[in-house]
Amino acid sequence: MNKLRILGTTAFVIAASIVITSCKDKRSTGWEYAPNMYEHKAYEYDQPNNNFKDGKTAQVPPAGTIPLGFKRFDYPNTREGYDKASLEVKSILAQTPQHLAEGKALFITFCSPCHGVTGQGDGLVVQHGYPPPPSYSKGQSSRGGAMKDLTDGKIYHTITYGVNAMGSYASQVAPEERWKIVMYVHHLQNL
Repeated sequence: MNKLRILGTTAFVIAASIVITSCKDKRSTGWEYAPNMYEHKAYEYDQPNNNFKDGKTAQVPPAGTIPLGFKRFDYPNTREGYDKASLEVKSILAQTPQHLAEGKALFITFCSPCHGVTGQGDGLVVQHGYPPPPSYSKGQSSRGGAMKDLTDGKIYHTITYGVNAMGSYASQVAPEERWKIVMYVHHLQNL
């Protein structure tokens, strides 16, 4: 009988301690397992950081690296790079009606303020007194040759780096979007 009383008392004490400890704090998550996995211990970009020689958390990316999701364009912003791109760079996208429609939408957003909706160099900016860019179907390129003869590489290079009064659109237009614009510019060259 004594063994039964000890066993009952032990079970009662265990049950009572579970009830008392579980009712203590409703907001408690209980025991923490591997707290370093969910407590933020990372440095903020503007905080000092002793892990680096210069003491800064924000570091310049290593030379030769490219951002995630971008493709390397190994043609420098020079006349030689432009000419080399003309010979070597070809569109990576298939010519589909969907790509052409997306290229048109991108062209209207980014290019038509200067080049005009039809690529004739009569955009809104020109109407406010800025010099007009050449027409894609009738004009002459400032780098020589007719605008209607521009190749994929020349157009892509120009969108990436800009030329004359046109600035670079590399930060506004992703590489795949540039190819869609190139496709639409070829359409405008034939108008």
